[in-house]
Amino acid sequence: MTITLNGEPFSVPGPLTITDLLVRLEIDPRRVAVERNIVVVKRAAYDTTRIVEGDEIEIVNFVGGG
Repeated sequence: MTITLNGEPFSVPGPLTITDLLVRLEIDPRRVAVERNIVVVKRAAYDTTRIVEGDEIEIVNFVGGG
């Protein structure tokens, strides 16, 4: 299936959850925030939130600084 990932078309096998996507991308879920269709997904819901054809996913990395 095709989703939009950070503004770009991206093909993934379906179905999958946000956790599955982060594992596939080798991203530590503790260091990012994820939006699905303009709604921020709580980290506790990553395992149960399914990604479907056409979803728009934004993954934002936390950056520390001072």
